[in-house]
Amino acid sequence: MAQLTESVVRLIDQLSNLPGIGRKSAERVAYHLLRVGKEEALQLADAIRDVKENVRYCSQCFNLSEGDLCTICKDPQRDASVLCVVEQPRDLIALEQSGVFPGLYHVLLGRIAPLEGIGPDQLTIDALVSRVAQGDIREVIMATNPTTEGDGTALHISSLLAEFSVKLTRLARGVTAGSVLEFANKEVLADAMTGRQSL
Repeated sequence: MAQLTESVVRLIDQLSNLPGIGRKSAERVAYHLLRVGKEEALQLADAIRDVKENVRYCSQCFNLSEGDLCTICKDPQRDASVLCVVEQPRDLIALEQSGVFPGLYHVLLGRIAPLEGIGPDQLTIDALVSRVAQGDIREVIMATNPTTEGDGTALHISSLLAEFSVKLTRLARGVTAGSVLEFANKEVLADAMTGRQSL
């Protein structure tokens, strides 16, 4: 029975370490890379190398950046008095794609998760408090994920920011436009009922 070469086995092992990639998917990707031309495969390797060598966290908001400040923090058109707090850079990207938020961001690089050994000191919460303490921010929008850990993180941050004269808000939750109540789950309905607004 034919055996895989050591290089191919190593490639499959590395690919299967990626999130969402099981052993079979890793094998498919490895065989694809073996089939394509050398130049195309090396372009992937170069892209990975470039990301690891050039991408860092923005010194102000902790978004991904190739310079000291990210493009959002450098943009003079952004409203620097409104700050939106998110867990990860991918959350920031999702909000940016909506095209409705004109302010700045702060990326926590995670959420408080005691069962996973992640405490407040492992996040960028101290840097957030320092930004708010400077006094230029009038509103902080908590946009952590609507999970137990996300809500706990938002509550912890809210208690730290309570001493400052800053408006603290949370993203709205509940029933989405165009949906039918009978098909909404109980958590969504509970959020909608507790977060109801005046007409």
